[in-house]
Amino acid sequence: MEQQLLDFASDDALAGFRLHTLEVYNWGTFHKQVWRLDLDSRNSLLTGDIGSGKSTLVDAVTTLVVPAHRVAYNKAAGADTKERSLRSYVLGYYKSERSTTGHAAKSVSLRDHNSFSVILGVFKNAGYLQKVTLAQVFWIKEAQAPPERFYVVADEALSITGHFSGFGTDIGQLKKRLKKMKDVAVFDTFPKYGAAFRRRFGIDNEQALALFHQTVSMKSVGNLTDFVREHMLEPFDVTPRINALLHHFDDLNRAHAAVLKAKQQIERLTPLVADCDTHTQLEKEVGQLRECREALAPFFAVHKKKLLKKRMANLTDEQTRLTRKAKALESEHKEQMARRDDIRQAIAENGGDRLERLRADIKRFTDQKHKRQAQAQRYADLAQDLSFKPVHTRTDFDDNAAAIQNRQQALRKKQADLLNLRTEVSMTFRDLKTDHDELTKELASLSARKSNIHARQISIRQTLCRYLDIDETNLPFAGELIQVREDQSPWEGAAERLLHNFALSLLVPESHYRAVAAWVNNTFLQARLVYYLVRPAPQKKSVDLHPDSLVKKLAVKPENKCYEWLEQELATRFNYACCTDMQRFQQEPWAITEKGQIKSGGQRHEKDDRRDLTDRSQYVLGWTNEAKIRTLKKQHRILEEQMQTTGNDISRLESRQNTSKNSYPT
Repeated sequence: MEQQLLDFASDDALAGFRLHTLEVYNWGTFHKQVWRLDLDSRNSLLTGDIGSGKSTLVDAVTTLVVPAHRVAYNKAAGADTKERSLRSYVLGYYKSERSTTGHAAKSVSLRDHNSFSVILGVFKNAGYLQKVTLAQVFWIKEAQAPPERFYVVADEALSITGHFSGFGTDIGQLKKRLKKMKDVAVFDTFPKYGAAFRRRFGIDNEQALALFHQTVSMKSVGNLTDFVREHMLEPFDVTPRINALLHHFDDLNRAHAAVLKAKQQIERLTPLVADCDTHTQLEKEVGQLRECREALAPFFAVHKKKLLKKRMANLTDEQTRLTRKAKALESEHKEQMARRDDIRQAIAENGGDRLERLRADIKRFTDQKHKRQAQAQRYADLAQDLSFKPVHTRTDFDDNAAAIQNRQQALRKKQADLLNLRTEVSMTFRDLKTDHDELTKELASLSARKSNIHARQISIRQTLCRYLDIDETNLPFAGELIQVREDQSPWEGAAERLLHNFALSLLVPESHYRAVAAWVNNTFLQARLVYYLVRPAPQKKSVDLHPDSLVKKLAVKPENKCYEWLEQELATRFNYACCTDMQRFQQEPWAITEKGQIKSGGQRHEKDDRRDLTDRSQYVLGWTNEAKIRTLKKQHRILEEQMQTTGNDISRLESRQNTSKNSYPT
């Protein structure tokens, strides 16, 4: 609240904010009623016998304005710092009595933990007609717990009877009622409360309150100089200035070194400048010569143009001469064509047309004869190549035609069989190549990391972390943190089979859960992804593990954030008894054998032998992958050999197809 502009006080005797009224309820031995101390903003002398409550009231005022971690209760009475505490004031400890067993004394209180306490001070500034109320309310939630409190600052005069009573047993109701009041502020922490009342009182520095606390509780001053330096002067830290001086010296030293370096560079570059001038002169000469060379093209083009014009004129004259000659020859050709037609007509009139027809028939039949002889010879050559009998009669020709048809059908069937076989081998080669490519990618992925998780799952995590800007180590797969202990290697295959799906699960801390869930929901993964929300366990649940539990054969990677959650999850979900004989396997409700047979809940049995139990290429547990890489490299070599063999088979089939096609009769 802003202060008034005018000071209405007649003198400065009551200048500034002064304690006007102090009220306490259930504070120390002030019990069951509101105790009020009217100071009327004046200097007051508080006297009484030892134990009458003087220090209790002083501690109430101190509690109102000094942070809890700085308050030393009953210090004004010269008592030990542990003699009184906030709990002793709230419960009203008034004496100590020894127990019947004769052991240590026990404090006796006026109140139990179901009561509450209030301290309230009204401060008045007579000059500006202002009143400010500071109050604190204390209560105890549990019998052995420290007191809870909240703070109140009001720009008007409040009282315990009028404003801090009649709310029942729920402190929350009192808090709500105060928050609804005008010009009343309620705080849960002292820093905000302290800032609020210091702003109203015009106190700029917390050191003034520390000085107030020291003077209120001061019995004697040992060294006045130390007291003034510690409590009345602002601290002066010389370290930053020394550091600044050192940094300034370092800057000057670096600048001096830079100047020396620049001088050395200038000395070294001076000869280079002369070389640069020489280089510039040479470049200029080269440019002039290049311009001369480029000018040769238009020079020769001009001379070539003159020569071409002269040649065009000569060619034009030659064209005119040849045109005249062509016209003369054309006239002569027309005259001779007319003479030829006259001669033909004369021959036809004298029987010449019959001779022409006979000549044409002779030529036509002669051509047919040669053509048929050539076809007969070709047929004879082909028949000999195909081991057919020579043709002398129509019957021989028909027999050969039937044999050719039978051989065509056999060759068509052979070609179809070869085509089907080649298709099957090609499909096999394609499958081998697909497996080979996938194995190559998997080996490349494993070589770049330490875990055994499949490359497809790693790719999904990489995409997720790159999109959300999260370090991959913060989103581990369960399999990256679990492995079978070295001394339990016979159970490695069974453990891999039981934990396979869980090992491929992503572990998501609570801090990244919202972002990961939204990304997974909005992304088409083209694969299956399982992830768990990992919350920090408030209290570790104890699980009774079977003496031969599979969990005891596992090791969890130390120093990871999911360690406790993972241990709890393994103990809860995979507490399977490891059985080496079938009689015990049949007796246990949750059991597993070295061969990979799993029994769950006493009824469900499962054994998945689609893959070999010892096939390390499918292992996903562990934080080292050397063994898996060796296995995959061996499979990679086997696939390459199979691809080479299949490729050779395809080449042989293609050769047989070509041979069959060439031997096909047409």
